[in-house]
Amino acid sequence: MPRRRIRVTGTPQAPLRAALAALRIDLGVPESFPPEVLAEAERAAAAPLPQVPDVTDLPFFTVDPPTSMDLDQAMHLSRRGTGFRVRYAIADVASFVVPGGALDAEAHRRVTTLYFPDEKTPLHPPLLSEGAASLLPDVTRPAVLWTIDLDADGRTVAVDVHRALVRSRAKLDYATVQRRIDAGTAEEPLALLKDIGEARERLEVERGGISLNVPEQEIVERDHSYELAYRAPLPADGWNAQISLLTGMSAADLMLKHGTGVLRTLPAAPDGAVGRLHRTAHALHIDWPHHVSYAQLIRSLDPRLPHHAAFLQECTALLRGAGYTVFRDGNLPAITTHAAVAAPYTHCTAPLRRLVDRYAAEICLSPSSPPAWVLAGLDALPKQMADGTRLAGTVERECVDIVEAALLKDRVGDLFDGYVVDVDEHQPAVGKVQLDSPAVVARLEGGTTPLPLGERLRVRLTQADPGTSKVRFAPA
Repeated sequence: MPRRRIRVTGTPQAPLRAALAALRIDLGVPESFPPEVLAEAERAAAAPLPQVPDVTDLPFFTVDPPTSMDLDQAMHLSRRGTGFRVRYAIADVASFVVPGGALDAEAHRRVTTLYFPDEKTPLHPPLLSEGAASLLPDVTRPAVLWTIDLDADGRTVAVDVHRALVRSRAKLDYATVQRRIDAGTAEEPLALLKDIGEARERLEVERGGISLNVPEQEIVERDHSYELAYRAPLPADGWNAQISLLTGMSAADLMLKHGTGVLRTLPAAPDGAVGRLHRTAHALHIDWPHHVSYAQLIRSLDPRLPHHAAFLQECTALLRGAGYTVFRDGNLPAITTHAAVAAPYTHCTAPLRRLVDRYAAEICLSPSSPPAWVLAGLDALPKQMADGTRLAGTVERECVDIVEAALLKDRVGDLFDGYVVDVDEHQPAVGKVQLDSPAVVARLEGGTTPLPLGERLRVRLTQADPGTSKVRFAPA
């Protein structure tokens, strides 16, 4: 799992852009799409809409970061007696991609969209991913439409999935959603996001699932310069994520029922890893009574508090090891669940940005007899996704390091205050420090005595080189 997320507001400065460009070259990230891929994308974008049911009368809406244009999901929420009805439209990428064609081959090479602070390397040409296939507002788009009926407690009582034409009415961001719901000005389809999201969160607690609210690092432009800050997730982030989780769980159940599919799986964390987290919690002065489960503890933490944010970041270690598990012909795998979800789960809600989701959608649309191209490509999919996910993780880690180095390069020798959030078990004078400000987590070394895990410490910046992606601190 990526170490931490980073988001950029504004245009990165030249030294940062140069370092990021060099990273793309080093990692072999493609600069552009081949001409035959672009030509096929143009033909697909100009093709008539498919002849499928039209539900454009429903006022769907999207919830994404403000600058996003590759909109995979749109939703419409309504009441159904004492329960709810979730309509979740997913971009129908398979309507644009011909199996075995140039677009398909390029998607298998790229596997996933790669996000850099200054730009992104998309899975599909922007003509499709940010145009004809994206669920942008006020245009009719083909979609895979999930209709999931819930009871009053948010439990699933019925699921249907089929192709349809949809039309989003509003492109919303998380802050706007939160503000409207908090102010009581949201209309029912949006207001119900809180009701359904909180109901699903309660069920997540009941089944022992875990949602980590790890703060994002954000590069913010102010007065023609840049600074790093932390952004704690809003409740609306979590409610929106619950709709996607609900759909992924429904898709997994459908696959398991019919005996063919691809699951996102994660084994339970080994006891040693949990034991290490207990020691980290103690060092960070987080009370973790023995009778309190890991899942319960996570929900009690406030990501806005530095020591809680540090612990949440360390908790991501328990989510490493997730993979994709393929099965067919009723031969179910030994592990069918995702430990953090605490249920069977699959990726099916981001086909514009992730290759596997296109396969998952087609299996769910025809669970008894998936298309031949899906069955032919299924066995190779786990390794392709693992390779693509590994590259995405490398991109994210390196980008964070480059951004931190670029923004601190003129402050070598300065003093900062922070928390010691990790200590090397074999070299207790080496560890990691999380600064109060700017929002940096970096290597701490150079001292002669064991670092005080969980304690505040004044540190000196000793290295900040965007060219080597290295930021180093020493105890002051």
